[in-house]
Amino acid sequence: MKKNYRFILRLFFESSKTFCLFLLMLIASSAAFAQERTIRGTVTDESNLPLPGVVVTVKSTGKATSTSANGIYQVVVSGADDVIKFTFLGSLPKEVTVGDKKVVNVTMVTDTKQLKDVVVIGYGTSSRKDVTGAITSVKAEDFNQGVLTTPAELLQGKVAGLNITKSGDPNKQPATILRGPSTLREGAAQQPFYVIDGVPGASIDLLAPADIESIDVLKDASSTAIYGSRAANGVIIVTTRRAKAGQTRLSYSAYGAVENVSKNIDVLTGDQLRKYLTDNGVPKLSSADDDGSNTNWQKLAERTGYSQNHNLSYGGAGTNSEYGASVNYMKNNGILKNTSLERTIYKGYINQRFFNDRLKLGITLTNSVTKNNDIFQSQVLSGILFYLPTVSPYNADGTYKENYSRTGSGPLNPLSLINNNFTKTENNKTLINGFASVDILKGLKFTVSGSTQKEQNNVNTYSTSQSGIYVNAGGVAVRSAYTNTSNVVEAYFNYDRVFGKHSLKLLGGYSYQQDRNNDGFGVQTQGFSNDALTYNYLALSNPTQLSQIVFNPNYISTLRFVSFYARGQYEFSDKYLLQASLREDGSSAFGINQRHGYFPAVSAGWKLINEDFIKSIPVISDLKLRAGYGVSGNSLGFDAFTARLIYGVPPGGGKFLSNGNIVNPIGPVRNDNPDLKWESTATTNIGLDFGILNNRITGSVDYYIKKTSDLIYTYPVSTTLYFYPFYTANVGKIKNSGIEVVINAVPVKSQAFTWRTSFNVSHNKNVVQSLSNSQFGLNFIQTAQLGGKGQSGNYSQIIQPGYAIGTFDLWHYLGKNANGVSTYQKADGSTTATQPLTTDQFIKYDAQPKLIYGWSNSFFYKGFDLNFLVRGVYGNKILNATLASLNNPADSKLQNIPTFTLGESFKDINAYLISDRFLESGSYLRLDNATLGYTIKPHIQAIKSLRFYASGNNIFIITKYRGVDPEVNIGGLTPGIDNRDFYPKTRTFSLGMTAQF
Repeated sequence: MKKNYRFILRLFFESSKTFCLFLLMLIASSAAFAQERTIRGTVTDESNLPLPGVVVTVKSTGKATSTSANGIYQVVVSGADDVIKFTFLGSLPKEVTVGDKKVVNVTMVTDTKQLKDVVVIGYGTSSRKDVTGAITSVKAEDFNQGVLTTPAELLQGKVAGLNITKSGDPNKQPATILRGPSTLREGAAQQPFYVIDGVPGASIDLLAPADIESIDVLKDASSTAIYGSRAANGVIIVTTRRAKAGQTRLSYSAYGAVENVSKNIDVLTGDQLRKYLTDNGVPKLSSADDDGSNTNWQKLAERTGYSQNHNLSYGGAGTNSEYGASVNYMKNNGILKNTSLERTIYKGYINQRFFNDRLKLGITLTNSVTKNNDIFQSQVLSGILFYLPTVSPYNADGTYKENYSRTGSGPLNPLSLINNNFTKTENNKTLINGFASVDILKGLKFTVSGSTQKEQNNVNTYSTSQSGIYVNAGGVAVRSAYTNTSNVVEAYFNYDRVFGKHSLKLLGGYSYQQDRNNDGFGVQTQGFSNDALTYNYLALSNPTQLSQIVFNPNYISTLRFVSFYARGQYEFSDKYLLQASLREDGSSAFGINQRHGYFPAVSAGWKLINEDFIKSIPVISDLKLRAGYGVSGNSLGFDAFTARLIYGVPPGGGKFLSNGNIVNPIGPVRNDNPDLKWESTATTNIGLDFGILNNRITGSVDYYIKKTSDLIYTYPVSTTLYFYPFYTANVGKIKNSGIEVVINAVPVKSQAFTWRTSFNVSHNKNVVQSLSNSQFGLNFIQTAQLGGKGQSGNYSQIIQPGYAIGTFDLWHYLGKNANGVSTYQKADGSTTATQPLTTDQFIKYDAQPKLIYGWSNSFFYKGFDLNFLVRGVYGNKILNATLASLNNPADSKLQNIPTFTLGESFKDINAYLISDRFLESGSYLRLDNATLGYTIKPHIQAIKSLRFYASGNNIFIITKYRGVDPEVNIGGLTPGIDNRDFYPKTRTFSLGMTAQF
């Protein structure tokens, strides 16, 4: 009984303790519950518009939610000291202590530093502070504005070392040279390699400028070698716009523009020419050459050009998806009659994430349709300068006035050339690219992508029965239709991990590409009964000879690339950086013994700013030293048969009779070279990035040496050893070396007013080091066969070891003799008043500029913004062969002459000779663009912002050059030559607007 009593007491005591403990816990939890409360609020952006998708986190509990489509959120906090954190991609994070508030509204501020800190490096991205190579990034807000026919013009004057030469012709692509010429081949071989949203080799014409988010220019081989055999001229990586997480966007932009010729060449009027001839005792011109007119052929051929551009885009990004679409329409009417460019671009994309964002799928579809109208420019541009101003354009019956018996330059009526000869081109490009990305393990990601790009190019040319080019031909029609297809597959692994003070990024991948080109046909025929159908029905032609039917000789070719690549990036203690990469490329374009090439690169960086001895210097806010070496190749511009023995119709081979049939001769037209390989460019780059005064002033300095070996050129060989008299081989070396300086500054920054400025300048020295090896060799290569009266066999430039590409080789002008006749120096030092020999030419100057520079400025005051760009070149020479050919006083009864010639003697029979007399300074400073804008941010939900602007392009230029414009083509093997084919430069004024909804 006593034992039971004790048991009951113990049970009661233990139960009482448990009850008391439970009671205490209940009281405590009740007190805590009394502290918890719900906080509501709205998150907006800087325009006071609701911001969906903002992550809202309660720091004490770690619980998070996101804002709704209206920017509204709701969270539960545990007390007055609790902190709510707001984070959103592209915005500065914000933390708010709750206190006694029940409603917490916040405004997210854009993190401009974060947006500008990301650099695309090829198969991945990197922080700007971790880059070890020479890379320049240009964001959308820094792009050039105005009338742009290709996205490449967005970078003009913005990137040190990148020289973009724009023509006034809307149908002509600008010449783009990065860090000097490094090949003896023309065309694509000199252009940078484009990568668009990860698709290598995609056409830049597939993009509307308004759809581009950023452009990264990879300059040195330590950056470009990851793209191997196509990266020797640099790589331009384009990233298009995507919707940001949690946002939907609808935008519309448009402009209308007026273009006029900025400068014409001053040639004589009809009255001035008559007076000049009379003053020099020339008999009166015949009625066929002088009907009393004062015709300004330049004005008749030109017009005011009107351009327009419209871009509508829509996009959104939810929790697991991103999507968007855009359409762009652009029409640019050239300032020469019957020239125009019209382009429509459609684009759509969708990306979707699955399995807690571990799998991401995406597809993008882009289509570009470009229509070009063009004229026979070489004849027209020459004709409007040389054709006699004493003749009217039309006969009394309205037909074009012609005098086919007249000789000299410009013998055909320019208006007839424009209206009786035309070319219409339609180019249709479609790009489909998709990808899948899988997060396999922590830090390990696998990506596979595939793309197909198809280009259909239709070219149609017609010369009517009235054409002076094809007299009595009854109309000549040319039609061609070709399809080019490119398929690319990329598969690669990325591994990114941080281990304490160590950061490691690894990349390994595989690439396959197949290009099939020239799949189509082309034919020329003539003899139409009338011109009503032009080229639309070739069956109506009536050629009288078999030779009047010409087939286009293009080969159908299939070219394949297979590549493996790897890259490693290592960082220690946020101070020391190391990067190495290797790519192996295999190409079917090259010889059977040289199908594979290896392109290594290594670079290092030292973040001096994180060292204690630099931190102690308060004026320095950023400092990094970079150095790199790498090798990249140049296989651009080759077809599948470059290194193979090819049979075809030999040059000059005519048809012959065989067994009663007329057949084409067939013979070798290219030799086999089993050892032909790609050109190889090795680049050493040393750079310094700096920031001072809390990064109010930032910049970089780069010094590079770029050596290209195994230059590919076609050499003359003996037909006793080879089938064909020319052999394509790897011979020669070119060296480019230079320095690039970039300075960015924010001189003024206040709440109401900001001024940002950026200046870049670069110097490059180009030298041809060799044109020979043990088997093949040349002492020099003559280029620039410009023609002209009595000079059809002359060359004006030379490629020779020790000199730059574009070196001029000309007769030396010594002035006038007592009779007013031009004299020249002979090779032996004597003077001659007759046309010298080709052996009397002298090497003097070159077309390569010593300095290329650009200076851009942006001013912001409340809702106003003002931007302008000044750019130019210094130290180059231009051969004004146009002025030389026009300066022909002795032939002024056959052709027009410029006002320049009024100071020449009519007896000067040598005045027109192309000599160093017409070698002029090509230096210029141009106010290339100025834009004044005003942005309205209405406090209404439907409209985020409206921006209106006025812009001018090519506003003024300072130069000593006497031609139309000193910005002549500096690409190819004949840079710096103005030879009667300069499409006039334009001055543009445009009005535009951008609306964000």
